Amino acid sequence: MLYVVATPIGNLGDITVRALQVLKSVDVVAAEDTRHSGMLLKHFEIKKPLLSYHEHNEAMRTAQLVERLTADENVALITDAGTPALSDPGARLIRACIERGLPLTIIPGPSSILAALVGSGFSTERFYFGGFLPVKSGQRERELRATAERGETTIFFESPYRLTKTLAACTGIIPDRQLCVARELTKKFEEFRHGIASKLLAHYEAHPPKGEIVLVISQL
Repeated sequence: MLYVVATPIGNLGDITVRALQVLKSVDVVAAEDTRHSGMLLKHFEIKKPLLSYHEHNEAMRTAQLVERLTADENVALITDAGTPALSDPGARLIRACIERGLPLTIIPGPSSILAALVGSGFSTERFYFGGFLPVKSGQRERELRATAERGETTIFFESPYRLTKTLAACTGIIPDRQLCVARELTKKFEEFRHGIASKLLAHYEAHPPKGEIVLVISQL
């Protein structure tokens, strides 16, 4: 059985009882970063073999894990934070299991996407998640122009090093839309900052952001 296990996005206290039960019971844990996940397992006194599973070895590791799953081993798939396959490795292994009829289950848990959406105060009835905004300015602006035409709340991941560039682009493309910068979710310096793009740009130019960022854009 493949167990796709969500792990904390910052606060270790957010791990679920079921996630701990699974991690203690499987034969092997496939992890995006074995050093990072090793510290997580050590914190909860879990001793299991760790196997790296990341974007650079995903194809090779998928074949190896499928072989182990076919032999009736139990495998837990985790990433550094949150749920595998959401802007993280994992989709290839999940598809391989589906194609071969191998059993799998999802162990849900913390989500920066949902935490940011709810904390934004914007409509939660319908929303669009666009993953990471493109690095190149032209592609990023095209994505933001598409957002301007979209009726639902929109959510993006963004790097702290590019946030001011994105907010500057927003001032020209969606100047009147309410935005929320959700930063360092569940951690000590968690922040939800609301306002139009120009207001947020002025703040973050004066106070360069650090940490992981989710940008939420209000509906039309």
